[in-house]
Amino acid sequence: MSALRTQSARVILKAGKDKPVKSFHPWVFSGAISEVDDFHQAGDLVRVCASDQSFLGIGYLNPQSQIAVRMLTFIDEPIDDAFWVRRLKAALLLRQNFISSSTNAYRWVNAEGDGLPGLMIDRYGDYAVVQFQTLGIEKCRDQILNALSNCVQVKGVYERNDLTTREREGMEKRKGVLRGEEPPDCLTIQENGIAFDVDLKTGQKTGFFLDQRENRALVGAIAKGKQVLNCFAYSGGFSVYAAKGGAHAVTSVEISEKAADWCRVNFEKQGLSRLCQHEVIVQDAFDYLRESKQPFDFIILDPPAFCKHKNQIQEAAKGYKDINLHAFKRLNPNGLLFTSSCSSFITADLFQKIVFGAAKDAKREVQIIKATHHAIDHPISIYHPEGEYLKSLLCRVI
Repeated sequence: MSALRTQSARVILKAGKDKPVKSFHPWVFSGAISEVDDFHQAGDLVRVCASDQSFLGIGYLNPQSQIAVRMLTFIDEPIDDAFWVRRLKAALLLRQNFISSSTNAYRWVNAEGDGLPGLMIDRYGDYAVVQFQTLGIEKCRDQILNALSNCVQVKGVYERNDLTTREREGMEKRKGVLRGEEPPDCLTIQENGIAFDVDLKTGQKTGFFLDQRENRALVGAIAKGKQVLNCFAYSGGFSVYAAKGGAHAVTSVEISEKAADWCRVNFEKQGLSRLCQHEVIVQDAFDYLRESKQPFDFIILDPPAFCKHKNQIQEAAKGYKDINLHAFKRLNPNGLLFTSSCSSFITADLFQKIVFGAAKDAKREVQIIKATHHAIDHPISIYHPEGEYLKSLLCRVI
């Protein structure tokens, strides 16, 4: 994308609608736009200006999207090859400063959290998995891939652009190799010195739930001697940490047979069956909690997003309350519940209210021991609270 194009196309905001951008919020909604000058194609770079025509920043415009402009910078600079190299290097340095050498799988670029709306890059050892979530980022693809290669040498770059958000941007879903080698069907990664087998090509998200890394470590630190139930177990991350932490027994409930197989593989990979009894149950977690009468000392709830749109909040809240209600009923006295929501529309405040309602209806006295969020490699811009999607509570039944 040429710097010349950024100098010519302009988006002029309506009077009184420029406050979010002046406060460094990275989104401009379509209703805030007064006019567009010299615009060529959806996804092109534009200069964003206030109603008095003063410069506010540079972003990319997609008139088809409700979020019409996503801001890349709030200073007047060219969006050239050097820009992408600077941003990717800065993001990589942050991870290198905070992530242990015993971990080789992490989020390298977290979209708005790293000042690059629409771009996700996850690093899995010698492979990078990229997601171009928006048309503007898609149009900068070659520059981004070149910048990636400038920062690190990987065996391959794989795209997981199988996202519904792309359809809303007028793009097709797509998966495949972009640079170098195709990743193997089963890739072994290291997280806090623990080996996990992951599937980068067909696994959920980009292969592993990297955002729960620190929460898995928390579970492992407090699981000793406990009967643990891991619902929505996927490939067994929480189950493995619980067993490594000395759990007496772990039950993993997962509705997908394929994911359940990964869960078994990852548990056996550590040789944990000699130390901890492990049962994998292929069943819907809601049904299991309603039907099972077995009590547990520690229950983990890490469900998929129940709410992907604002109009689903009420229904999602019912789902979260139901699953937490039945979990509270299954806990022994002094039992622990670690419960998460990855729905961005469910705020931390609302989630706590939902868990409060579940505890009340279950007639259990409950303490909140700790509130957590996503891992350190998922930074959030202080100007973009919408980026805080994962919230979790560690609760104790008294």
